[in-house]
Amino acid sequence: MDHSLQLYQYHLWANKTIFNHLKDIPETYSKEVNSVFSSVKEVLYHLYQVDYVWLRTISGDPFEDIVASIPQLKEENANNTIEEMEEAFVNLAEKYKAFINDQEDMNRRFSIHHPKYGTLNATYAELIQHVVNHGTYHRGNITAILRQLGYTGVQTDYVSYLFILNQS
Repeated sequence: MDHSLQLYQYHLWANKTIFNHLKDIPETYSKEVNSVFSSVKEVLYHLYQVDYVWLRTISGDPFEDIVASIPQLKEENANNTIEEMEEAFVNLAEKYKAFINDQEDMNRRFSIHHPKYGTLNATYAELIQHVVNHGTYHRGNITAILRQLGYTGVQTDYVSYLFILNQS
């Protein structure tokens, strides 16, 4: 399996693990907290939005078009239930997997221009790794919010995923 696809599969597994846990404690989803994000729901929407933006970016969509689509994305997803948010993630994941599978070379370099940050020359693999790292970081925010609310988190470390793969 391509390493980028394996990393992305880990990202999907970790998100699914979080969603399964949250469905067992639905009262935590929209509960307001004083933290980096105001709720678990806000963290999940942020993760979804960033995953969406990066897929559009690596697909070659112009920056202006991506930015213009964000208000509609928020309108469509900001009030999602846990199940609706999970479905949005699953649908986006199918697009990511199709993108990754369609690439002949995940290490091919390409350029992205951002009006504020300039031009980035990167590979598809590097940006998939960024998406995965970003997800890992914010799943930690979810765990912190859950602990603040008096609940436990769930194990979503990459090594946990590797142990599961090794048992298959």
